[in-house]
Amino acid sequence: MSMEMAKTAETLHIIGGGLAGSEAAWQAARAGVPVILHEMRPEKETPAHKTGWLAELVCSNSFRSDDALNNAVGLLHEEMRRAGSLIMQAADANRLPAGGALAVDREGFSRAVSERLAAHPLITVVREEVADWPPEDWRHVIIATGPLTSDALAEAIRQRTGEESLAFFDAIAPIVYADSIDMSVCWRQSRYDKGTADYINCPLDRETYERFVQALLEAEKTGFRAWEKNTPYFDGCLPIEVMAERGLDTLRHGPMKPVGLTNPRTGKRPWAVVQLRQDNALGTLYNMVGFQTKLKYGEQQRIFRMIPGLENARFARLGGLHRNTFLNSPKLLDARLRLKVEPRLRFAGQMTGVEGYVESAACGLIAGRLAAADILGADVPPPPETTAHGALIHHITGGHLATDAGSFQPMNINFGLFPDIAAPTHDETGRRLKGKERSRARRQALAKRALADFEAWLARQDAIFPTQS
Repeated sequence: MSMEMAKTAETLHIIGGGLAGSEAAWQAARAGVPVILHEMRPEKETPAHKTGWLAELVCSNSFRSDDALNNAVGLLHEEMRRAGSLIMQAADANRLPAGGALAVDREGFSRAVSERLAAHPLITVVREEVADWPPEDWRHVIIATGPLTSDALAEAIRQRTGEESLAFFDAIAPIVYADSIDMSVCWRQSRYDKGTADYINCPLDRETYERFVQALLEAEKTGFRAWEKNTPYFDGCLPIEVMAERGLDTLRHGPMKPVGLTNPRTGKRPWAVVQLRQDNALGTLYNMVGFQTKLKYGEQQRIFRMIPGLENARFARLGGLHRNTFLNSPKLLDARLRLKVEPRLRFAGQMTGVEGYVESAACGLIAGRLAAADILGADVPPPPETTAHGALIHHITGGHLATDAGSFQPMNINFGLFPDIAAPTHDETGRRLKGKERSRARRQALAKRALADFEAWLARQDAIFPTQS
């Protein structure tokens, strides 16, 4: 669309400059729609953010698997790339070694997103808190304030919708300085030697592991405020001390599982392993994989230094805990992410009940495109349920929970959300596929169908969205 036409388009207001809000702004501006992106940081801080950059990553620096044919999140990556995603462009440009996963230099990533948005002629970034319900003269709005929505706006949302937002706790993993890791004890290896040796592995024998678990059980934890006490955790991001409470072997079957790893000094698989993943481009920082925690800071340093190789660890960031809120989306939102009682407003990102960086950005991508289409008078439907984007949106706006919205819980993208498919039962030689082979063939069939259907959905929007960013 020409700049002259853009002058006549109504403005889209986006509240929240996280992954979802940033992606929504980018998609709408690409279509020629003027965008005002409202972000309260750094004028008003949150308990978890550390910078004023847009799309700051506050937990892990991993976007998880990048395998588009065998993993649902990798498939979501690929769909986003084909839709001209800013988040994926910034992630790819700031990629760090992480085997088959897509990990990023968190500062480089957020800076890239911020600079691209600031440079776009149709995007205005306003650093202010929107502390009340969006005014009536904002005819097109996306609320993408995420799990750390300010108390004032959260209260306005609750009053307007008549629904109590559901909530859970989300914990942050510590980051260790690389030069404080004892590499005479640890070694580099990816699980099953897949890809390159991108992870640092800290081995624990049985006795050390059991002492470590006992220390977690006895440690002082961050206390809960009265209003937080009955808030459940999301199972995909449990603090390690909560996992330890579920049984002695829970951690060694979870984030400390040793399978696929061999200690080169003993030639054997250790009893348990703590993996560290590179967190910045310089390789000076490493993230403790799966070690989200709500332990008090002093306890974290004491207990994590019980891990072989981390006896002298210095921490660039200790773990933390924050409250995470999300809407009862199946009841409140329609299939186009609009608030049913006030369709001028859309919601996007983690507050809708999608879980994870990529899922949040993907939700923003769809919200931005659908809002832009409405402003331009075009009829763009949501992506089909057979695609990764469509399956995710279908889940949060009804999907399998349409008859029981009260049971709605956050969800990462997974192949269980996709409509089933008649997958191959035999290979090209006629041999019958069994077990893991058959499951793999089914995943690949779902992925190939998804990409074909997503391409067809994008093709119908060629007149609105440019094919190249």
